[in-house]
Amino acid sequence: MPVFLILLFAAVFFGGMLVLVMHLSGSAPRIAFGQKIGVLTLTGPIMDSRDLITDLTGFNRDKSIKAIILRVDSPGGSVGPSQEIYREVRRVAEGKPIVASFGSVATSGGYYAAAGATRIVANPGTITGSIGVIMEFFRFKNLLDKIGVELEVLKTGEFKDIGSPHRDLTERDREVIGHLIGDIQEQFVTDVAAGRGIDLETVMQIADGRVFSGAKAKELGLVDALGNFQDAVDLAKELAGISGDPELVFPKRRDIGLFDLLAESAVQAVTRHLEAASSRVHYRWQGLPETALIRKD
Repeated sequence: MPVFLILLFAAVFFGGMLVLVMHLSGSAPRIAFGQKIGVLTLTGPIMDSRDLITDLTGFNRDKSIKAIILRVDSPGGSVGPSQEIYREVRRVAEGKPIVASFGSVATSGGYYAAAGATRIVANPGTITGSIGVIMEFFRFKNLLDKIGVELEVLKTGEFKDIGSPHRDLTERDREVIGHLIGDIQEQFVTDVAAGRGIDLETVMQIADGRVFSGAKAKELGLVDALGNFQDAVDLAKELAGISGDPELVFPKRRDIGLFDLLAESAVQAVTRHLEAASSRVHYRWQGLPETALIRKD
């Protein structure tokens, strides 16, 4: 019995000393039971939604995570992925608070993806809005004529090669494309109105592709509050009923080998060039790159 008591005393003593040393060195473990906020990021052009949706659904299933912050720094991108993120954000927000935090830019598809959040927080100078659809076409016909290259196309329908770079658009082509982007624009406007709880007609009046500052967007009801990331954390705490300092949880990093990283970079570079030369429909703001945005020097 005395041996047991000696071992117990030693364990308590050395355990306490270990905790004290870790505390003094600043490496004490943070323990939080049910006081967690998940943090997801949506950065750059939106080309794919799979990883973000996987992380979002994972945070939703984790009962210890009481709220989610979606940090957005994106000019938008492809229509499908933007809509997929919006749909999942809105679905998760029905049972768990989601606060969208806007950084420098949250425009077009970047705004669309976040429109289903419980609340949206933007900086006063955030560039946001740009509710609109864009479809671009490149023309190579004159270049091919100059170098003596001809392209012959066999097709089964009048519009099968619509938007091809070797020929000009006809009036009937423009009519078909006009209906297409009009339909996609209507989907954008409808989802923004539903996600933000704004009258459809009100959204239609500002859905002409223009961008707004975060301050103006708040006046229009596109965002709920002005503030930075920490303000978004505080709002998420309030919505989730968290007391004290929550633990911010980020998705696990996906292990990528050097070869995979190089291959992925090459694929992304090729994809960007193909996207630039394609006639795909986008929810994307065509403004200046982030490095050329208005600054306060």
